[in-house]
Amino acid sequence: MRNILITGANGQLGNEMRIIAKSSANRFIFTDVNEVEGVETTFLDITDLDAVRKMVVECGIDTIVNCAAYTNVDRAEEEVEIATLLNAKAPENLAKAMKEVGGLLIHISTDYVFGKEPYNTPCTEEQTGTPTGIYGQTKLLGEQAILATECHHVIIRTAWLYSEFGKNFCKTMMNLTATKPQLKVVFDQVGTPTYALDLAKAIEVVINRFDGTQRGIYHYSNEGVCSWFDFTKMIALYNGSTECDVQPCHSNEFPSPVKRPSYSVLDKTKIKEVFGVKVPYWTDSLEKCIYNIKNQ
Repeated sequence: MRNILITGANGQLGNEMRIIAKSSANRFIFTDVNEVEGVETTFLDITDLDAVRKMVVECGIDTIVNCAAYTNVDRAEEEVEIATLLNAKAPENLAKAMKEVGGLLIHISTDYVFGKEPYNTPCTEEQTGTPTGIYGQTKLLGEQAILATECHHVIIRTAWLYSEFGKNFCKTMMNLTATKPQLKVVFDQVGTPTYALDLAKAIEVVINRFDGTQRGIYHYSNEGVCSWFDFTKMIALYNGSTECDVQPCHSNEFPSPVKRPSYSVLDKTKIKEVFGVKVPYWTDSLEKCIYNIKNQ
């Protein structure tokens, strides 16, 4: 049995990890800096190295799953200090704490570490990171800080995360396509959505099968390829919002301080071969998530 610490437990992925924990033989401690009424959460500021060390020792933690991050892509351009603290310094603190006890850190990173260089084939783990904004830069710095500690680590880059919890693209588009007669969505940014529950299940596989030899960076999203426009069309279909006229548009019609990756499909070959992770097709998972949202 492992003693597992979950950071960012009240976010999308953290809440899915709570679901995984219900049927797990492992012991979980869920931490966050924000409290949610009715949800058991232990306060932990992961930017405080001493606080992290204290909890790791007192609770006998041998595995940390870091679901916490600064994820506001546009605002990060102005809030560089806090984005750096949460996305780079905090992961380094977690890595140091795991290094000191010989534990495993599973850290969630992002497709935004790519994007500057033009390419049209799925990104591999060995591809050089070329982020276009502060969010991607700080997430890449976090990866590098973890690698530098030489702790046992599995860094999982993911993309386009959605779930039943919190605010996300899927829930936003469910609402908009149900209430607007027409909607314009960009078609020139291509990637793959990731259902957070599928990612949580993949993390569980990694935890249970990690033997110390599989340290490194891995990619995980659902299978397949689509644009944000395609994603929205399927959301509308599964939500029954067929009267909304969803139209494709170019990214420049929605000005942003950050240039988003135009192609960020992730190659999942490595995580499937090393850990035997099974990856569902994106539309199958989207249909399940929307069903869950509508039947909550």
